[in-house]
Amino acid sequence: MSVDMAIKVLEESLGKMVLIKLKGGKVIRGNLHGFDQHMNLTLEQSEEIMEDNKTNSLGTIIVRGDNVVIISPPPR
Repeated sequence: MSVDMAIKVLEESLGKMVLIKLKGGKVIRGNLHGFDQHMNLTLEQSEEIMEDNKTNSLGTIIVRGDNVVIISPPPR
């Protein structure tokens, strides 16, 4: 996927719920509030999803782009 395509998908996902998988296996879900050219993400109303499907509320967070493995946009 080209960088332009990735940015377009992120722009379309602004204000919507996204699922993010991080290095180390953590999974976070939250409303995408913003991003930059380094793929740093600002999420609001975020929560960590644990292996047993329990959640841990995180609130508003910034996720550093180098830790992101996958960003799953909302279904269309």
